[in-house]
Amino acid sequence: MKKFFALLLTLAMVLSLAACGGDSGSSGDSGSSGDSGSSGDSQQQEPANTPDEGGADIRVAMITDYGDITDQSFNQTTYEASKAWCEANGVTFTYYKPAGNSTAERVAMVEKAADEDYNVIVMPGFAFGETIVQVADSYPEISFIALDVSEDDVGGSVPSNVYCAVYKEELCGYMAGVAAVKLGYTHLGYLGGMAVPAVQRFGYGFVQGVDAAAGELGVDATVEYVYGNQFNGDPDITAYMDNWYQNLGVQAVFACGGGICTSAGEAAAKVPGTKVIGVDVDQSFTLDAGYGEGVTLTSAMKGLGATVKHMLDEVAAGNFANYGGKAEALGLVSGDDPDANYVLLPMETTLWGEGFTQDDYKALVKDMFDGKITVSDDISQMPAVSNITLNDLGAIK
Repeated sequence: MKKFFALLLTLAMVLSLAACGGDSGSSGDSGSSGDSGSSGDSQQQEPANTPDEGGADIRVAMITDYGDITDQSFNQTTYEASKAWCEANGVTFTYYKPAGNSTAERVAMVEKAADEDYNVIVMPGFAFGETIVQVADSYPEISFIALDVSEDDVGGSVPSNVYCAVYKEELCGYMAGVAAVKLGYTHLGYLGGMAVPAVQRFGYGFVQGVDAAAGELGVDATVEYVYGNQFNGDPDITAYMDNWYQNLGVQAVFACGGGICTSAGEAAAKVPGTKVIGVDVDQSFTLDAGYGEGVTLTSAMKGLGATVKHMLDEVAAGNFANYGGKAEALGLVSGDDPDANYVLLPMETTLWGEGFTQDDYKALVKDMFDGKITVSDDISQMPAVSNITLNDLGAIK
């Protein structure tokens, strides 16, 4: 009898150990943290600490659009802001890079994120419009945060589980144009990526700013205006920029299209004293490092990081319902603190001078906020100018 009870006890212990060890972790929680995601793959960040009650059920994924997380612009800023928020709040984070540039491949990454139980997805770029149309209704439990995606991009009606943010790029484009002329650069270039609404607003605002500053100062100014039809630099675009800087006498180029700034930077590096104006984020850190200290005159920035942080805070607080189904155009929210706005120039790295100081910039922002200066957001046609020569050169490719 003793042997029988001993056998039963041994069997119970074995079964107990088997039950405890049967669920040692699920797919998607490996904790790898590399930053070099390959096409169709993800890189995951495990929570660094136990999340508070508000964020306990959040798992955040970001999906890249045309570029990747090293594009020195839109994707990189969104990725870094998402990752930083998740690390600070103890929330699991991953990013996905589609295998190619198509709606089907972006949809596949949403499906992958959903399969791996991510319930907050951050998507930067207008290219996600059709993706949202296809996936929002299929995943009502997921909160989608779409940057630079408008109501028109999603068919005119924003689903209730989607928040869309667009930016008033014409305003910071205008600021950059005013700054360039007042700092003494009167032969300017605009190198856009693709002629999509955000890029057009940047460019048309820039033209308006150059025209206004030239009129105010009574100087002759010229803007060469062209699109590269892509969001990356290449030898053809660099050669085009070489001609601008070396032969036409262009002094500064506003390179507006993610990685296309590399072609402007390469060309500017060959002509001492010429400049590049960055876009979306403060690109001085990468442009100056790659093409020479001081090559970046300023950058026309959007508050991408601020938008991501704010929205993730709201999701964690259970307030996403206040934003879902909406598309907001983010611009100036303060006339007294330029850094509080969603469209701005970098206070620390702009090459301020006697013609345009930090105080001059603050006064400009104040006048724009108060309505003393208005900037058109109409992109149906090139802005009319009265004080400058504007050469609309179409597209390089």
